[in-house]
Amino acid sequence: MTQSFVTRSSAETQGVKIDVEATYSPEYSDPEKSQWFFLYTIAVRNQGEVQVQLMDRHWIIVDGTGHAEEVRGEGVVGSQPQLAPGDAFEYTSGCPLPTPFGSMTGTFRMVREDGTEFQAEIAIFELMEPRAIH
Repeated sequence: MTQSFVTRSSAETQGVKIDVEATYSPEYSDPEKSQWFFLYTIAVRNQGEVQVQLMDRHWIIVDGTGHAEEVRGEGVVGSQPQLAPGDAFEYTSGCPLPTPFGSMTGTFRMVREDGTEFQAEIAIFELMEPRAIH
């Protein structure tokens, strides 16, 4: 049985705090076919004074060979959550990689009640199969 190994990151941008926990998922991985799968849980908290809405995402995913892939999309897990001051939204998603380690970083485009926008940073976090050495 593979030991649970969690990596974390945290960033705050203009009152929006984004915490990440990532872990290797052996049940969705097949290392003999060069397929490793990682689960990550994102918690978005509005620590500001005005309501914000998460409109879209931009990820930069880097595998163990240094190959980078950019992913853009509307919302997260089919949702564009609105967060009043003090509210939080959490979701879990996954990322396949062709190597046993890599990293992810990115931004969420947030829109305030008055229509102004900003990019909320998602600090880089490692994706790592527990036995992988790099």
